[in-house]
Amino acid sequence: MHQQANSGKNEVRDGKMVKLKISKPLSRFPTEIFDVAHSLEQLDLSGTGLSSLPEDFGRLKKLKIAFFSDCNFVVFPKQLASCPELEMVAFRGNHMVEIPEDSLPPKLRWLILTNNQVRSLPRSIGRCSRLQKCMLAGNQLRCLPDEMAACRKLGLLRLSANCLEELPSWLFDLPELAFLSFAGNPFRHSLPAPSKDARDTTPSSSLPEVSWADVDVRDLLGEGASGIISKGLWNGMDEAREVAIKLFKGDVTSDGTPSDEMGACMRAGSHANLIDPLGKITDHPSKEGLVMQLIPTCYRALGLPPSLQTCTRDSFPQDTSLTTRQGLRILQGVSSAAEHLHARGVAHGDLYAHNILYSDDGHAILGDFGAASIYGHLDDKNVERLEVLAFAHLIEDIWSITKPQFDEGEMRVAMLLAALHRQCSSPITLRPNFSEISRQLGAMEPELVG
Repeated sequence: MHQQANSGKNEVRDGKMVKLKISKPLSRFPTEIFDVAHSLEQLDLSGTGLSSLPEDFGRLKKLKIAFFSDCNFVVFPKQLASCPELEMVAFRGNHMVEIPEDSLPPKLRWLILTNNQVRSLPRSIGRCSRLQKCMLAGNQLRCLPDEMAACRKLGLLRLSANCLEELPSWLFDLPELAFLSFAGNPFRHSLPAPSKDARDTTPSSSLPEVSWADVDVRDLLGEGASGIISKGLWNGMDEAREVAIKLFKGDVTSDGTPSDEMGACMRAGSHANLIDPLGKITDHPSKEGLVMQLIPTCYRALGLPPSLQTCTRDSFPQDTSLTTRQGLRILQGVSSAAEHLHARGVAHGDLYAHNILYSDDGHAILGDFGAASIYGHLDDKNVERLEVLAFAHLIEDIWSITKPQFDEGEMRVAMLLAALHRQCSSPITLRPNFSEISRQLGAMEPELVG
């Protein structure tokens, strides 16, 4: 096998190579890879600088996953269409400008084209009937082909930071689309943003400005695609306050741009089930940033991000379990947060369990606004109802990890949740809004005694 293969990133199963990664610079495709064509399922050539594939690339008959991110593919290689089992393809950050017709693999489920210069999608994408996840943020798309309406399995679509003037009406008719981002596009029809939610305690003016000199960064809390979050002190008040400090990286992420994320955070304002923004850092030498509420350590993530297998659905550790009361309180909190966001014209875009923190008493906090979009310029009913389908998935996920006692009250709650799930997963025009969802969830709590 190729001498530059990363042995720590490779996988051999029953004496056969199934996973291969090469990261050293390549001037041509290593033909030695064909020696394992009978078994290779995952190939990662990201960062190698590769710019083309051999005509007989289709010899990799068992290949399911192919990564070519941070390479030099200006044109999407049509050779991938000859791989009969290929399901996931990534070309992030390639300066790609063109995707020829009939170049997409027939079994494609997950397509990543983030941060390129693609101007249009091929009409043949409509034949990708299994497509579930499509990452297109940070390109130059002006429209989507109408043929894409045939992608009925599409559940997650990232369109932020493109050149779209409108969202096609058929987008909202896709029966499984639940996660959508579209910030940073020059939409033609711009309406005033919705009025301030009366329950919002944040002043209507912009966030207070925070001098970088008044911030003392301490411990790293986490790092995501859009930025780095640290624990620290804000010294600009009468007394120092413990806060979370997020510094944005400035690059296009798989969901959108950090500037759009920061704008959505500021528009979202304060709510009991959101991480409150406290101030905007104004004079950092190179980065934008926010000072935010510090979440107590007793809160933990509800789920894990989707895997290569689950694609658009979260996964959960085997030992995760909730009581019926905890599950119901989490759903009430998330619904209340979503109701608040949509009243302010903000779609979260990533309403997943892995973006929810919860405490033992079931109090939930919805975070991560990386895919959020401000939508005062669009059909607010359909944007909100699209996100209601994501909430339907959350109901299903939470019930799957709930361990009920099966007394009369809990059985009643289970039936009511099942009925609500059916409503939220109905065709888009029949779905309730989050105000109605919150009302129904609130009416369930009296069913639980003790």
